[in-house]
Amino acid sequence: RTDFDSIKDYFDKFLLMKPQGVITDGHIKIGDGWAQDHGIYEFTMGATGNKVKARYSFMYVQDADGKWKIGHHHSSQMPEGITVAQKIDENEVRNLFYLWNDALATLDPTAVAARYTKDAVLLPTVSDVPRDTEEKITDYFTNFCKLEPQG
Repeated sequence: RTDFDSIKDYFDKFLLMKPQGVITDGHIKIGDGWAQDHGIYEFTMGATGNKVKARYSFMYVQDADGKWKIGHHHSSQMPEGITVAQKIDENEVRNLFYLWNDALATLDPTAVAARYTKDAVLLPTVSDVPRDTEEKITDYFTNFCKLEPQG
């Protein structure tokens, strides 16, 4: 976010979560007309109760009127606070098939194609042509659904 509108948009959305922050580890450096504060802070989101721990850095500068303002601010969630992948059990995997099968039962090719990732590759049942785009996957199910499959 490098302009006022995008920074404002970020904070408008962030403030809807009703954050309450505390610095858990901070380090300050002071210079002539500037000050730096960096470390780790933690926010508790009043709207959800969720906690978010993040690294932060603020660079404060004194403007021509002598007021201290933020010249640079960086914040990034701590890696251990980010869920990269969640474990899935066998029952949940099986249920993913049923979601696909339920979409197929609608005979709506768009609903079936929506179950695939943007970079999926489909090696279809009744075609020897691999499908590797959303359009090609939708096209395959457009024709396949005409056969009114049941499973």
